[in-house]
Amino acid sequence: MDKEYKIKIGKIIFQAAKIAVGSCGAISIAMALNLEYATTAGIITLLSIVPTKWDTLKLSMYRVITFLLSVIVAWTFFQHMDSEWLAYGLFIFLLVVFSEWTGLKATISVNAVTGTHFLMTHDFSLEFILNEFLLVLIGIGFAAVLNLFHYNNAQQRSLVEDMRYVERKLQQIMEELEKYLRNIPMDENVWDDIISLEKKLEYHVEAAYEYQNNTFQSHPGYYIDYFEMRTKQCNVLHNLHYEMKKIRYIPKEADIVADYISYLRPFVTEKNDPTPQIEKLHELFDEIHYYELPKTTDDFESRAKLYHILMDLEEFLIFNRRFVEGLDERQRRIYWEE
Repeated sequence: MDKEYKIKIGKIIFQAAKIAVGSCGAISIAMALNLEYATTAGIITLLSIVPTKWDTLKLSMYRVITFLLSVIVAWTFFQHMDSEWLAYGLFIFLLVVFSEWTGLKATISVNAVTGTHFLMTHDFSLEFILNEFLLVLIGIGFAAVLNLFHYNNAQQRSLVEDMRYVERKLQQIMEELEKYLRNIPMDENVWDDIISLEKKLEYHVEAAYEYQNNTFQSHPGYYIDYFEMRTKQCNVLHNLHYEMKKIRYIPKEADIVADYISYLRPFVTEKNDPTPQIEKLHELFDEIHYYELPKTTDDFESRAKLYHILMDLEEFLIFNRRFVEGLDERQRRIYWEE
């Protein structure tokens, strides 16, 4: 069982446990207060617990805001129309249009349930409206409280492990590209390794966003920036390998590029400022200008492609430099100085 699958199973179990506990708790409180339709509080909790803390808090706020609107719309149709099914249809129609228009689609389900209570009772007294509001308040309250509990420490450890994994894979891919330039037989399929890493990075970026949305701090954006930077670098290696495959034969100058890749590989680490590597690459560009001019068309094309590979490596390093330059003082203190 791989790591991603274990994490997915853990998330499902943890989420299911929160929903179960929250729903039971909400119903028990609603019953203790002798509220009508007490079980609705449990359903509201179920519908309000979403994967991240911020999303739960925002959804809870939207549920409160749209509750009043649903009461007004329900009163407008249910009290002034004889046909109950037609009145409810119009109620849902306006509810959906408003929710879609304002981007509050997630509030439709709870407001629709609230609408059925008003439809069955035709009771728009202050007491019954308060009853319905308390059901909503209890449901979202339990959801908000339970979603404060997250395995953030475990998620952070997992993200750090993912960072080390990505660095190892990038170094491995670079080693394979170096072997290709040296005409050394390779044990691995570079294309498969690059594509596999690209897919992994998509997952890691999503995990970084989820971690950030489960905290009330701004600095976890560091992980998002890191994995997005590595995603761009992986794309560069993808293009770089594509350029290598178009070289008809490997010229002797390829050893110089291979040497640079060998030099660069150990610096693919989290806490590396790539300025020295960029300077060394610029020195290599200057050195190439003094080489003997190619004598054949094939020599010229191969030299041009090697030069393009060096430009790709420069782009690889520029993405790293932008990441480093984008760190604020707090992120440097928390992630680089500890």
